[in-house]
Amino acid sequence: MPKKKTGQRKKAEKQRLRQKEIRDGKDNRDIVKEPCNFNMECDKCKKVQKTRAFCYFCQAVQRLPICAACGKTKCMMKTGDCIIKHSVFASGLSMVGAVCDFCEAFICHGKKCLSTHACICPLTDAVCVECTRGVWDHGGRIFRCSFCSNFLCEDDQFEHQASCQVLESDSYKCQSCNRLGQFSCLRCKVCYCDDHVKRKGFKYDKDKPIPCPKCGFSKSAFK
Repeated sequence: MPKKKTGQRKKAEKQRLRQKEIRDGKDNRDIVKEPCNFNMECDKCKKVQKTRAFCYFCQAVQRLPICAACGKTKCMMKTGDCIIKHSVFASGLSMVGAVCDFCEAFICHGKKCLSTHACICPLTDAVCVECTRGVWDHGGRIFRCSFCSNFLCEDDQFEHQASCQVLESDSYKCQSCNRLGQFSCLRCKVCYCDDHVKRKGFKYDKDKPIPCPKCGFSKSAFK
């Protein structure tokens, strides 16, 4: 009979799996979830903008900065990789070690953040494909187009993605037959007719839209 797992062992195994998920998800993390691309409200003018060292509108220094690399607002480490050693918790400007040239945000005084963030900053070449503005030229956040993966500013993201959602094929004929397709998948860039849009042996919900037979993405019907 196998030995029963203790609560401490179960907790350690869950923590190990969670840390593995975090490590695997770092490379595929969305640009909106990056700490250097968070939303921030200025302490002085109360305007919402991308997190940065100085307010884009009134140039005021923020009272509670966020690290652009690790996302923390308070340094709790008494003995760690801190460049500036401190015995008590450090917050505010006492936690700041540098300002990133690419994302215009504060970086904490941790050795890892200071030495690695400038090389792996996700906003290094973040120039909007529509208006060709960089991070320093506008106050909003940076996004990526879901279809062409180009950088977009906050002003042009919806307009660009609406114009980018087009089929690359010249005809709207079904992939399986030669009939005109009434359903189109914007992810696979293919069309389907009424007969081939449903897979055999698959149960569909009446209230939900029919997903794509190839990738499972919900489709929109052509009118």
